[in-house]
Parts: sequence; structure tokens; C-alpha cells
Amino acid sequence: MLTNKEIKKINEIKSHYPDEKAALLPLLWIIQEKYGWISEEAMRYAGDLLNIPYEQVLGVATFYTMFNKKPTGKFHLQVCTNVSCMLRGGYELFKYIEDKLKSENSESLFTIEEVECLGSCATAPMMQVNNKEFYENLTKEKVDEILEYFRKSTKKEN
Repeated sequence: MLTNKEIKKINEIKSHYPDEKAALLPLLWIIQEKYGWISEEAMRYAGDLLNIPYEQVLGVATFYTMFNKKPTGKFHLQVCTNVSCMLRGGYELFKYIEDKLKSENSESLFTIEEVECLGSCATAPMMQVNNKEFYENLTKEKVDEILEYFRKSTKKEN
């Protein structure tokens, strides 16, 4: 499942902790970065690498929302609906994006997810894409521009 280079990286991470089980979060992150999500097979594999029961790995993977338990589209949109974002239209924005993507039948390109606080309360509402890019002070118009940008970037790759 992981390359020798990735295993080496995990072993290096494990060396920083008195108990190798503490390397579970970084290991799950490496797996997700490689495959885009964490399957049951991957959780069992992680447990075997760190001598942790599958049930414990499952508990950690399902506790943290940063881990995807099913495949996502090329662009994983996470829309914050916590208090500040909710008060500034986060739910409406989430519904707008969800409806737009369903009507365009673009679920394979985009996956949308409602998430709790992304730490941008002063610039709400906000959205994170692929755990890397942050978009703040969102409006429907800005969302349309962002989606179009990602669509065009995909067309350029093909």
C-alpha cells in the first residue's frame, strides 16, 4: 500500500514518539494524501504498521473530519457552517453549491462537505478546497468564479 520511501518516512515519524501509536494521525494523513481517502483496508494496514487494533484506528479516523472515509471528487469543497459562517450565510452558501453541483451532475469533479469551524470567523463565510486553499468572504458570485476556475484548470490538464 505504501512505498518503501513512505514507510521510511513513517519510521522516522515514529522515532519522535515514545510510543509508535502516536504516529497514527501522520500515517493516516500520508495514506489520504496518496489515495484521496482512507478505506477500511487502509485502516487495517495502518493498524498493522503501528500494532494498533483496527477498531482503534477506525475510532480515530471517524472522529476527525479531516479524514475522508469515502472517495472524493478531484476538488473537495468544505464549507464552514459554524456560528460565524452560519450567521453570515454559510448554510445558504452550502445549499447553493450543493444544488448547483447536483444540477450540473458534477459530483465526480467536486465533492461538497459541510464542516465545523475552519478558523476564519472574521472573514465568514468561508470554504476550504482540498485542505489547501481557503476562500473567504464568500458570495454566490465568488463561488461561481471559484468553481469555474477549477473547471477550467481541469480542462487545461486534459
